[in-house]
Amino acid sequence: MRFHFQVRLQVQSVDRPLYRGTYHCFQSIVRQESMTGLYKGIGSPMMGLTFINAIVFGVQGNAMRRLGHDTPLNQFLAGASAGALQSVICCPMELAKTRMQLQGLGERKSKQKLYKNSLDCLVRIYRKEGFRGINRGMVTTLVRETPGFGIYFLTYDVLTRSLGCEPDDPYMILKLLFAGGMSGITSWISTYPVDVIKSRLQADGVGGHNKYSGIADCVRQSLKREGWRVFTHGLTSTLLRAFPVNATTFATVTLFLMYMRDDEGAVNDCEPQPAHSSLTVSPQQAQPSSL
Repeated sequence: MRFHFQVRLQVQSVDRPLYRGTYHCFQSIVRQESMTGLYKGIGSPMMGLTFINAIVFGVQGNAMRRLGHDTPLNQFLAGASAGALQSVICCPMELAKTRMQLQGLGERKSKQKLYKNSLDCLVRIYRKEGFRGINRGMVTTLVRETPGFGIYFLTYDVLTRSLGCEPDDPYMILKLLFAGGMSGITSWISTYPVDVIKSRLQADGVGGHNKYSGIADCVRQSLKREGWRVFTHGLTSTLLRAFPVNATTFATVTLFLMYMRDDEGAVNDCEPQPAHSSLTVSPQQAQPSSL
Protein backbone atom coordinates (compact mmCIF):
# COMPACT_ATOMS: atom_id res chain seq x y z
CA MET A 1 0.00 0.00 0.00
CA ARG A 2 2.91 2.30 0.74
CA PHE A 3 5.82 1.43 -1.52
CA HIS A 4 8.48 3.80 -2.73
CA PHE A 5 10.06 4.51 -6.02
CA GLN A 6 11.40 7.78 -4.60
CA VAL A 7 14.17 6.22 -2.55
CA ARG A 8 16.45 6.47 -5.56
CA LEU A 9 16.07 10.24 -5.45
CA GLN A 10 16.60 10.37 -1.71
CA VAL A 11 19.91 8.53 -1.59
CA GLN A 12 21.65 10.17 -4.52
CA SER A 13 24.94 11.89 -3.84
CA VAL A 14 24.62 15.50 -2.74
CA ASP A 15 27.90 16.45 -4.39
CA ARG A 16 27.15 14.67 -7.65
CA PRO A 17 23.38 14.35 -7.94
CA LEU A 18 22.17 11.80 -10.47
CA TYR A 19 18.74 13.31 -11.09
CA ARG A 20 17.38 16.83 -11.35
CA GLY A 21 13.83 15.80 -10.54
CA THR A 22 11.11 13.18 -10.95
CA TYR A 23 10.83 13.33 -14.74
CA HIS A 24 14.60 13.40 -15.26
CA CYS A 25 14.94 10.43 -12.89
CA PHE A 26 12.33 8.47 -14.87
CA GLN A 27 13.94 9.42 -18.18
CA SER A 28 17.45 8.56 -17.01
CA ILE A 29 16.49 5.15 -15.62
CA VAL A 30 14.76 4.14 -18.87
CA ARG A 31 17.70 5.36 -20.97
CA GLN A 32 20.43 3.84 -18.83
CA GLU A 33 18.79 0.67 -17.55
CA SER A 34 15.84 0.15 -19.96
CA MET A 35 12.24 -0.22 -18.76
CA THR A 36 13.25 -3.07 -16.44
CA GLY A 37 15.12 -0.54 -14.32
CA LEU A 38 11.77 0.91 -13.24
CA TYR A 39 10.84 -2.42 -11.66
CA LYS A 40 13.94 -3.06 -9.60
CA GLY A 41 13.03 -4.44 -6.19
CA ILE A 42 9.45 -5.21 -7.18
CA GLY A 43 9.77 -8.76 -5.83
CA SER A 44 9.88 -7.56 -2.23
CA PRO A 45 6.64 -5.51 -2.34
CA MET A 46 4.88 -8.32 -4.21
CA MET A 47 5.88 -10.83 -1.53
CA GLY A 48 4.70 -8.63 1.32
CA LEU A 49 1.70 -6.80 -0.15
CA THR A 50 -0.87 -9.48 0.65
CA PHE A 51 0.32 -9.88 4.23
CA ILE A 52 0.52 -6.15 4.84
CA ASN A 53 -3.01 -5.45 3.58
CA ALA A 54 -4.37 -8.39 5.57
CA ILE A 55 -2.66 -7.14 8.73
CA VAL A 56 -3.61 -3.50 8.26
CA PHE A 57 -7.31 -3.96 7.54
CA GLY A 58 -7.67 -6.92 9.88
CA VAL A 59 -6.04 -5.23 12.86
CA GLN A 60 -7.80 -1.94 12.21
CA GLY A 61 -11.19 -3.65 12.03
CA ASN A 62 -10.66 -5.65 15.20
CA ALA A 63 -9.31 -2.61 17.02
CA MET A 64 -12.47 -0.67 16.14
CA ARG A 65 -14.60 -3.47 17.51
CA ARG A 66 -12.58 -3.46 20.73
CA LEU A 67 -12.83 0.29 21.10
CA GLY A 68 -16.59 0.02 20.68
CA HIS A 69 -17.43 3.50 19.42
CA ASP A 70 -16.91 4.85 15.93
CA THR A 71 -15.30 8.21 16.66
CA PRO A 72 -12.52 10.09 14.84
CA LEU A 73 -10.15 9.47 17.75
CA ASN A 74 -10.86 5.73 17.70
CA GLN A 75 -10.35 5.67 13.93
CA PHE A 76 -6.93 7.20 14.46
CA LEU A 77 -6.02 4.82 17.30
CA ALA A 78 -7.17 1.75 15.37
CA GLY A 79 -5.22 2.83 12.29
CA ALA A 80 -2.13 3.58 14.36
CA SER A 81 -2.20 0.12 15.94
CA ALA A 82 -2.49 -1.45 12.49
CA GLY A 83 0.44 0.60 11.23
CA ALA A 84 2.63 -0.38 14.16
CA LEU A 85 1.99 -4.11 13.76
CA GLN A 86 2.49 -4.22 10.01
CA SER A 87 5.92 -2.59 10.44
CA VAL A 88 7.27 -6.02 11.37
CA ILE A 89 6.84 -7.08 7.74
CA CYS A 90 7.15 -3.65 6.14
CA CYS A 91 10.66 -2.88 7.46
CA PRO A 92 12.54 -5.95 6.10
CA MET A 93 10.53 -5.76 2.88
CA GLU A 94 11.51 -2.15 2.25
CA LEU A 95 15.11 -2.86 3.20
CA ALA A 96 15.31 -5.53 0.50
CA LYS A 97 13.58 -3.27 -2.01
CA THR A 98 15.97 -0.41 -1.27
CA ARG A 99 19.08 -2.58 -1.63
CA MET A 100 17.77 -4.13 -4.86
CA GLN A 101 17.03 -0.69 -6.35
CA LEU A 102 20.53 0.55 -5.59
CA GLN A 103 22.14 -2.51 -7.17
CA GLY A 104 23.62 -1.68 -10.57
CA LEU A 105 22.43 1.91 -10.40
CA GLY A 106 22.76 3.54 -13.83
CA GLU A 107 23.84 0.34 -15.58
CA ARG A 108 21.84 -1.19 -18.40
CA LYS A 109 23.24 -4.56 -17.45
CA SER A 110 24.77 -4.94 -14.03
CA LYS A 111 28.34 -6.21 -14.25
CA GLN A 112 28.20 -7.79 -10.84
CA LYS A 113 25.02 -8.50 -8.92
CA LEU A 114 25.38 -8.89 -5.20
CA TYR A 115 21.79 -10.05 -4.77
CA LYS A 116 19.86 -12.41 -7.05
CA ASN A 117 16.45 -11.35 -5.77
CA SER A 118 14.74 -9.83 -2.72
CA LEU A 119 14.76 -13.07 -0.72
CA ASP A 120 18.44 -13.65 -1.47
CA CYS A 121 19.09 -10.07 -0.39
CA LEU A 122 17.50 -10.62 3.03
CA VAL A 123 19.28 -13.95 3.50
CA ARG A 124 22.67 -12.38 2.74
CA ILE A 125 22.00 -9.44 5.05
CA TYR A 126 20.97 -11.84 7.82
CA ARG A 127 24.11 -13.96 7.41
CA LYS A 128 26.31 -10.88 7.54
CA GLU A 129 24.53 -8.70 10.11
CA GLY A 130 22.10 -11.04 11.86
CA PHE A 131 18.56 -10.27 12.98
CA ARG A 132 19.49 -6.66 13.64
CA GLY A 133 20.63 -6.27 10.05
CA ILE A 134 17.34 -7.29 8.42
CA ASN A 135 15.51 -4.93 10.79
CA ARG A 136 17.65 -1.91 9.95
CA GLY A 137 15.40 1.13 10.04
CA MET A 138 12.75 -0.49 12.27
CA VAL A 139 12.55 2.47 14.67
CA THR A 140 12.02 4.98 11.87
CA THR A 141 9.54 2.62 10.20
CA LEU A 142 7.50 2.50 13.42
CA VAL A 143 7.71 6.28 13.79
CA ARG A 144 6.46 6.65 10.22
CA GLU A 145 3.81 3.93 10.06
CA THR A 146 2.16 4.37 13.47
CA PRO A 147 0.91 7.96 13.05
CA GLY A 148 0.85 7.56 9.26
CA PHE A 149 -1.82 4.87 9.27
CA GLY A 150 -3.70 6.66 12.03
CA ILE A 151 -3.97 9.73 9.80
CA TYR A 152 -4.69 7.45 6.82
CA PHE A 153 -7.85 5.93 8.33
CA LEU A 154 -8.91 9.12 10.09
CA THR A 155 -8.81 11.09 6.83
CA TYR A 156 -10.82 8.44 5.01
CA ASP A 157 -13.42 8.42 7.78
CA VAL A 158 -13.79 12.22 7.73
CA LEU A 159 -14.00 12.39 3.94
CA THR A 160 -16.53 9.57 3.51
CA ARG A 161 -18.74 11.17 6.15
CA SER A 162 -18.42 14.62 4.56
CA LEU A 163 -19.09 13.37 1.04
CA GLY A 164 -22.20 11.45 2.11
CA CYS A 165 -21.25 8.06 0.70
CA GLU A 166 -24.60 6.28 0.36
CA PRO A 167 -25.09 2.88 -1.34
CA ASP A 168 -27.67 4.28 -3.76
CA ASP A 169 -25.52 7.29 -4.68
CA PRO A 170 -24.63 7.10 -8.41
CA TYR A 171 -21.32 8.81 -7.61
CA MET A 172 -20.48 6.54 -4.69
CA ILE A 173 -17.51 4.84 -6.36
CA LEU A 174 -16.03 8.17 -7.43
CA LYS A 175 -16.39 9.47 -3.89
CA LEU A 176 -14.69 6.38 -2.49
CA LEU A 177 -11.83 6.74 -4.96
CA PHE A 178 -11.40 10.40 -4.08
CA ALA A 179 -11.51 9.75 -0.33
CA GLY A 180 -9.03 6.89 -0.60
CA GLY A 181 -6.64 8.82 -2.80
CA MET A 182 -6.67 11.89 -0.58
CA SER A 183 -6.15 9.70 2.48
CA GLY A 184 -2.98 8.32 0.94
CA ILE A 185 -1.70 11.78 0.03
CA THR A 186 -2.44 13.20 3.49
CA SER A 187 -0.76 10.26 5.20
CA TRP A 188 2.40 10.54 3.09
CA ILE A 189 2.73 14.32 3.48
CA SER A 190 2.43 14.04 7.26
CA THR A 191 5.16 11.41 7.62
CA TYR A 192 7.40 11.95 4.60
CA PRO A 193 10.37 13.53 6.45
CA VAL A 194 10.64 10.38 8.57
CA ASP A 195 10.55 8.27 5.42
CA VAL A 196 13.51 10.18 3.99
CA ILE A 197 15.60 9.34 7.06
CA LYS A 198 14.42 5.72 7.09
CA SER A 199 15.38 5.21 3.45
CA ARG A 200 18.81 6.76 3.96
CA LEU A 201 19.49 4.55 6.94
CA GLN A 202 18.43 1.43 5.04
CA ALA A 203 20.60 2.37 2.08
CA ASP A 204 23.55 3.19 4.31
CA GLY A 205 26.43 0.73 4.05
CA VAL A 206 25.70 -0.37 0.48
CA GLY A 207 29.03 1.06 -0.68
CA GLY A 208 30.95 -0.85 1.97
CA HIS A 209 31.00 1.74 4.74
CA ASN A 210 28.42 3.44 6.93
CA LYS A 211 27.94 7.21 6.79
CA TYR A 212 25.53 7.46 9.71
CA SER A 213 25.91 6.30 13.29
CA GLY A 214 22.18 6.49 13.94
CA ILE A 215 18.93 8.39 13.40
CA ALA A 216 20.06 11.64 15.03
CA ASP A 217 23.34 11.62 13.08
CA CYS A 218 21.49 11.01 9.81
CA VAL A 219 19.15 13.95 10.49
CA ARG A 220 22.06 16.20 11.48
CA GLN A 221 24.21 15.37 8.44
CA SER A 222 21.30 15.60 6.02
CA LEU A 223 20.22 19.02 7.30
CA LYS A 224 23.80 20.32 7.36
CA ARG A 225 24.54 19.32 3.76
CA GLU A 226 21.16 19.82 2.08
CA GLY A 227 19.04 22.03 4.29
CA TRP A 228 15.35 21.51 5.07
CA ARG A 229 14.59 20.64 1.44
CA VAL A 230 16.16 17.25 2.05
CA PHE A 231 12.84 16.22 3.57
CA THR A 232 11.03 16.79 0.28
CA HIS A 233 13.32 14.76 -2.01
CA GLY A 234 11.16 12.42 -4.07
CA LEU A 235 7.88 13.73 -2.65
CA THR A 236 6.43 14.46 -6.09
CA SER A 237 6.81 10.91 -7.37
CA THR A 238 5.46 9.56 -4.08
CA LEU A 239 2.29 11.64 -4.26
CA LEU A 240 1.78 10.83 -7.94
CA ARG A 241 1.73 7.17 -6.97
CA ALA A 242 -0.11 7.57 -3.67
CA PHE A 243 -3.41 8.82 -5.06
CA PRO A 244 -4.25 6.02 -7.55
CA VAL A 245 -2.83 3.24 -5.34
CA ASN A 246 -4.73 4.21 -2.21
CA ALA A 247 -7.86 5.21 -4.10
CA THR A 248 -8.01 1.73 -5.59
CA THR A 249 -7.19 0.00 -2.30
CA PHE A 250 -9.87 1.70 -0.22
CA ALA A 251 -12.56 1.56 -2.90
CA THR A 252 -11.93 -2.15 -3.50
CA VAL A 253 -12.05 -3.06 0.19
CA THR A 254 -15.14 -0.91 0.76
CA LEU A 255 -17.12 -2.35 -2.15
CA PHE A 256 -16.09 -5.91 -1.35
CA LEU A 257 -17.25 -5.59 2.26
CA MET A 258 -20.44 -3.83 1.23
CA TYR A 259 -21.47 -6.59 -1.16
CA MET A 260 -20.39 -9.35 1.20
CA ARG A 261 -22.59 -7.89 3.91
CA ASP A 262 -25.40 -7.46 1.44
CA ASP A 263 -25.12 -11.13 0.43
CA GLU A 264 -25.31 -12.11 4.10
CA GLY A 265 -28.49 -10.09 4.51
CA ALA A 266 -26.87 -7.30 6.45
CA VAL A 267 -27.68 -3.65 6.10
CA ASN A 268 -25.79 -2.05 3.21
CA ASP A 269 -22.67 -0.38 4.38
CA CYS A 270 -20.57 1.85 2.19
CA GLU A 271 -17.45 1.83 4.27
CA PRO A 272 -14.44 -0.34 4.38
CA GLN A 273 -14.55 -0.34 7.95
CA PRO A 274 -11.53 1.16 8.61
CA ALA A 275 -13.49 4.26 7.99
CA HIS A 276 -17.20 4.74 8.38
CA SER A 277 -19.11 6.98 6.06
CA SER A 278 -22.39 8.75 6.61
CA LEU A 279 -24.55 5.76 5.79
CA THR A 280 -27.79 5.39 7.67
CA VAL A 281 -27.70 2.59 10.22
CA SER A 282 -30.92 0.95 11.35
CA PRO A 283 -31.77 1.04 15.07
CA GLN A 284 -31.55 -2.74 15.17
CA GLN A 285 -27.99 -2.77 13.96
CA ALA A 286 -25.31 -2.97 16.62
CA GLN A 287 -22.66 -0.33 17.04
CA PRO A 288 -20.90 -0.30 13.65
CA SER A 289 -17.49 -1.83 13.74
CA SER A 290 -14.66 -2.17 11.34
CA LEU A 291 -13.85 -5.13 9.16
